[in-house]
Parts: sequence; structure tokens; C-alpha cells
Amino acid sequence: MSAYLAEFLGTAILVLLGNGVVANVLLEKTKGHGAGWIVITAGWAFAVFVGVAGVNEFSGAHLNSAVTIGLVAAGKFAAAKAPGYLAAQLSGAFVGAVLVYLFYQDHYDATSDPDLKLATFCTSPNIRNLPRNFFCEALGTFVLMITVLLFVSPTFQMGNADANSKVQVGLGSIGAAQVGLLVFAIGLSLGGTTGYAINPVRDLGPRLAHAFLPIKGKRDADWGYAAVPVLGPIVGAIAAALVYRLMLPAA
Repeated sequence: MSAYLAEFLGTAILVLLGNGVVANVLLEKTKGHGAGWIVITAGWAFAVFVGVAGVNEFSGAHLNSAVTIGLVAAGKFAAAKAPGYLAAQLSGAFVGAVLVYLFYQDHYDATSDPDLKLATFCTSPNIRNLPRNFFCEALGTFVLMITVLLFVSPTFQMGNADANSKVQVGLGSIGAAQVGLLVFAIGLSLGGTTGYAINPVRDLGPRLAHAFLPIKGKRDADWGYAAVPVLGPIVGAIAAALVYRLMLPAA
């Protein structure tokens, strides 16, 4: 399997299961309706585990454009491969969100609150304060990215990420179970303000799907907020990469 196809499939599975648990908890007349925040954070952690475990062998399992950009900034991933990874992740996230809608379509039809419908696709802040919301997304992603960089295998030294390398670094470098627990921890501790996108494509792909899908009684996709979960995680990942570089011993 090509690395790009792996990123597409892995991100699609990630969003299908991750947004799927949100739909199960928020939409009317589901078996999991009202199950609460712990179920959502656990479901997302398991979604990350499944996505990473499934494609790590083929792509390193980035599944997150902030991770890809952060790894490039840290010198751990070939910049030439990044555009293909980003395109695969965004399209995979879009498809995953469409599948959630098709799976739960009867429950979307049965739900009257358009804000709940939107919440099954993308994130939003409980208190809208864009500078602080941006900070929250950046800090959550910083924790994710710096942990990946600190735990990454010694195999991936600075300068080894050449374009022809068959071995990729990514979320899977610290293990699928470990990264799932990491995302669970971020969700429990830092997710209460913005819903912890910590992944630009996880938010943007489904937000685009919400805009295009014929969802009964839907609202707008809140494009005025969309830049926060896209740019915040990128800034957080780059900041983590810069800190990581400062921590490296002098040559």
C-alpha cells in the first residue's frame, strides 16, 4: 500500500470512529444518546488507536496535518512528501465524515438542534474567545507533538528523513496504544474549552462535508471559527518542533 493511500484510509477510519462516537452521544434516539464527555474522549482515543495501528506500517500514521508539518519542521520527515500526505489526510477526513452522516442519517433527521448536528462534524468553543481558543488548540497540539518527538525512535535522527526512505516516522512511532492514551489524556485534561481538534484536517474535512451534505435542518458551518482549529494546531506543532530542536545536543 502506498503511504498516501494509507494516510487517506487511516484518516477516514479515524474520523469515522471519532465523529461516530460524537454522533452516537449527541444525536437523538441513538443507543448512546447522552452518554457524556468521557465516552466521547474514550471513543476518540480508540479511534486514534485503530487508525494508527492500521496504517503505521505503510505511512508512519500521521493522520494529522499538524503532525506532518511539525515533523517537517523538526527535520524528521521529507518536505517533498508533505503535500501528498496533507491532501490524503484532508480527503480521508472528508470521506470519514460523509460515512458518519450516512450511517446515522435517520438520527440526523430525528434531531432538531442544528448545533448538535454541526458538533458531530467539527469543533466549537463552549466560550467563544478566539485568542484564547487559538491558544488552547495550540497548546493541546504542542503536548501531542512534543511527546511524539521525545518518544520517537533513535532511528530517526536529524537529516535521515530523505525522500526515498521506506521507513516513516509519525504517530505510530510511539505505538498505537500509547498515542491513543496520549489523545485520551489531552481530551480529558485540555478538551473542555474547544473540543480539542488538535488536528486541522480532522476539523476542516468534516466541516466541508457538513457544508456540502443535504443534512435536514442544518445550520451554517461556522466558518468564522474554522481558522482556529486549523491554524492553532499548526502553530502548536511548529512550536513543539522548535523546542525539540533547541533540546538537541550541539553538533
